[in-house]
Amino acid sequence: MDTQGLYRGEAIDCDLHPAPRDIRAILPFMEEYWREQVLLRGVDRSNLTLASFPPAAPSTCRADFRPAAGPPGSDFDMLKTQALDAFGLRFGICNVLHGALAMRSEDMAAAFCRALNDWVAREWLDRDPRLRASILVPFEGPDLAVEEIERCARDRRFVSVLMLVMPEMPVGRRAYWPIYAAAERLGLTVSVHAGSTFRQAPTSIGWPSTLIEDNFAQSAAFENALLSLIAEGVFSRFPKLKVAFLESGFMWLPSFMWRAGKTWRGVRPEVPWVDRPPAEFVREHVRLAIQPYDAPPNPDDLRRVLEQIGSDELLLFSTDYPHAQFEGMDAMPAAFPAALARKILVDNPLAAFPRLLDA
Repeated sequence: MDTQGLYRGEAIDCDLHPAPRDIRAILPFMEEYWREQVLLRGVDRSNLTLASFPPAAPSTCRADFRPAAGPPGSDFDMLKTQALDAFGLRFGICNVLHGALAMRSEDMAAAFCRALNDWVAREWLDRDPRLRASILVPFEGPDLAVEEIERCARDRRFVSVLMLVMPEMPVGRRAYWPIYAAAERLGLTVSVHAGSTFRQAPTSIGWPSTLIEDNFAQSAAFENALLSLIAEGVFSRFPKLKVAFLESGFMWLPSFMWRAGKTWRGVRPEVPWVDRPPAEFVREHVRLAIQPYDAPPNPDDLRRVLEQIGSDELLLFSTDYPHAQFEGMDAMPAAFPAALARKILVDNPLAAFPRLLDA
């Protein structure tokens, strides 16, 4: 389904990935102390890309989206032409995936997050009014994360808080609750994106040896994250919180809701705050981006899954630019019923990210 002729000028892309050319590109946005530390420690010569997205891997960047120089997503003009203009976007949300999110030093992670947030505001948001962004936070230091959320939230172009799906602990644990409290209070969505801090093995049975295993493990991680948010009581404690799963796929969702509901009925005295079936929490609080599109080729299979999900409000349009998820202009797969197009392209993103219209 080609968005060029469908709701052109209205579509909202919930997952774009700009990237700095290198660490030195963000040094001007750092405080003097941290600039000095980065240079003295040789951090400027380090590879701070997330291991889940190695720059040279074909899946990390579509061939025609790869710039002549610099890492994928580092060329503003290419993103403007190939994503904003080509797909006729009204808004595009920038989610910067950077190794700062996995740093062991919470203080240095906070310094990098501050610099990256200022960098994306100056070098990207200031250059095109269609762009919005997520706030990078050092989520393993929730007090520092809250400080950064409060600082950046004054700029209404920041519409969400970015976390990785595989941090040090399951995302529902109380250690992360200050982040959710700040997001709810400030009207920010929490965007949980594929990726790992690699504090733990990305699979439940240990460390894989191939990228295909790491990539495939992401969908299981999203299931674990979703159950954690429900069972630990995040949605009960923060009833206005919205969570967007990015680069998660969504075909796994019906089976998740069935099994979570069955298990909950058997052990629900353990979690009295889960006062209704898990599927109801999903439909109220959780949204999922459509790329990567992981449905089988038969359109009837997709229609059955959409019926089983039981809501037309859960899916969000995304291109995942510049990652390689589709060819040509097929970011909105033709198998989606035409009646759902406006919901996925326009209405659902506006509801999921209420700050989109604020700036």
